Amino acid sequence: MLGNATPLGHRGRRALILVENLSVPFDRRVWQECTTLRDAGWTVDVICPQGSKRDTEPEAVIDGVRIHRYPLRAATGGPAGYLREYGSALWHTARLARKVGRVHVVHACNPPDLLFLPALWLKRRGARFVFDQHDLVPELYLSRFDRGEDLLYRAVCALERWTYRAADVVLATNESYRDVAIRRGGKRPDDVFVVRSAPQTDRFQPVPPEPELKRGKPHLLCYLGVMGPQDGVDYALRALAKLRDELGRTDWHAVFVGSGDAFDAMVELSGQLGLCDQVEFTGRVPDADLVRYLSTADVCLSPDPRNPLNDVSTMNKVLEYMAMGRPLVSFDLREARVSAGDAAVYAPADDESAFARLVAMLLDDPDQRARMGKIGQERINGPLSWRNSQASLLAAYAAACRDHAPAGDPSGRGGGRTVER
Repeated sequence: MLGNATPLGHRGRRALILVENLSVPFDRRVWQECTTLRDAGWTVDVICPQGSKRDTEPEAVIDGVRIHRYPLRAATGGPAGYLREYGSALWHTARLARKVGRVHVVHACNPPDLLFLPALWLKRRGARFVFDQHDLVPELYLSRFDRGEDLLYRAVCALERWTYRAADVVLATNESYRDVAIRRGGKRPDDVFVVRSAPQTDRFQPVPPEPELKRGKPHLLCYLGVMGPQDGVDYALRALAKLRDELGRTDWHAVFVGSGDAFDAMVELSGQLGLCDQVEFTGRVPDADLVRYLSTADVCLSPDPRNPLNDVSTMNKVLEYMAMGRPLVSFDLREARVSAGDAAVYAPADDESAFARLVAMLLDDPDQRARMGKIGQERINGPLSWRNSQASLLAAYAAACRDHAPAGDPSGRGGGRTVER
């Protein structure tokens, strides 16, 4: 037995979830997984970084989930900065894992693909390893740094291979990620489960629109999400400049909600494009303000450019727009179509002028906007609901623990797959 652990037999099964990229419960996907497991009778511990403005306590028990947090400084200054960040995260994760003690399942969420190291240590003490693949890190590296298949790229590919090899079960966020786990990771199809991220519908309840948020304009455009180099905020800003300059449309105000390491650069770009009077950057806002903006928006923006990561990734902002009944404009990405279907209109990849024309088209057609919004809400409440992901998550845990359901059992295991469409 490790640390100050309590024998497991008297308390039921215990899961330890490892996260490095975000704090918990700020990481919505991880928090939904925590509460799903708790409701299924698991004792759940989480190890994650402390947040800067929320999730700041070193230790907390929230709704029955015990969270152990460590201080972490985000990487700056290139590869050396990431080595410092990840080295610190691994040391703290191992330290806190000893404190938690023995568990039945260790559930590691990437990025980075380094958490297999503490997971292996726990496996040697009897735990099963569930790998929750939030991102394809090799594709993330190519999309973010544009350095080609260099030595660091080969290193992240090796880390991904070792993670797949160590995992008993893989959770994929969509079918594209599942295919990668089978094809590139060599996993058996029955050991890869699609657990799609889904918005918390109680968090996204429309409220009456507030015309004053439009700053005197007839229409409001809204972007919600992270602002990193690969997220396409620069594409959205250039498309808005074309909406004004090429199409002569000035009947809109745009609000960009969120933050990230490209935030300052995007504010600067907005100024360079002469958009300061029509574009507002809010940073991160409380949920109540987020709902106010989305409830007032006429059209939402999903400007992620086509790159090796974005084409196969499910964008949380797309699902959140749909939950609020908002129509959206997206570039034509494979998984964007899987998620949004007819709740979006699609511009050819990276074509900013076409993106601007589609925004203008929707602004001129309130009936189509209403139809698209209704389609989005129906998809979120139907095939894309968290209920389906809950069934797949619990089936994955059953498989990891070798507690296989018999064929035909309605547990949701379904041969490792869930129905997405």
